[in-house]
Amino acid sequence: MNKTWVRLRPVVEGDLAMFRRFATEPGLAGPAWTGYQEPNGPARRFALDGYLGADDGRLMVEADETAAGFVQWFAIGSGLAQYWGVGIILLPEWRGRGVGWRAQTLLCDYLFASTPAQRIEARIQPENIAEQKALEKVGFLSEGILRSADFRDGAWRDVLVYGRIRGDR
Repeated sequence: MNKTWVRLRPVVEGDLAMFRRFATEPGLAGPAWTGYQEPNGPARRFALDGYLGADDGRLMVEADETAAGFVQWFAIGSGLAQYWGVGIILLPEWRGRGVGWRAQTLLCDYLFASTPAQRIEARIQPENIAEQKALEKVGFLSEGILRSADFRDGAWRDVLVYGRIRGDR
C-alpha cells in the first residue's frame, strides 16, 4: 500500500469553492458544522489577505496533489502570552486515511518555525475519538475539559482541550 503524500500550501482562488461548500453544506464538515455561514465570506477574506493574517490564517491540505481540506490557526491571548489555537477540516473522502495527523504535524512545525509562540492548542468534541488519537500522534497532550463551552446541535456541549508546547515530541 502506498503512503498518501501530504503537504500544506497557501490558499489560491480556486480553493474558495471548497470553502463555500463548507459554509453552505450541512454535514460536510462533520461534527464541526455550526450552521450556515455567509457564502461570499471566503472570497472577501481571500481578497483581504489570502488567508494569511497576522492573527489567524489558513493553509490548504493537499493529499496526493488534491485539495483535501484545510488547516487553520488563530491567536489566543496577547503579547508574550499569545499562542495559537488550531483546527482542521477535511473532505469526507480524505478522513481516516492518515492525512489529518500529518497535516497537523506540518502546521505545528510551521507555526513553531515561523512564530515565537510557545504553545499550540486544539479544542475538540469528546465524541471525536479519531481526532483525539490524531492529536496525540502529533504530540498534543490532553489537558482537560471545558464544560458547556460549545453550542452545537441546539445544546451546550463540553469541549476537550489538547496542548502542545514548543520542544514537545
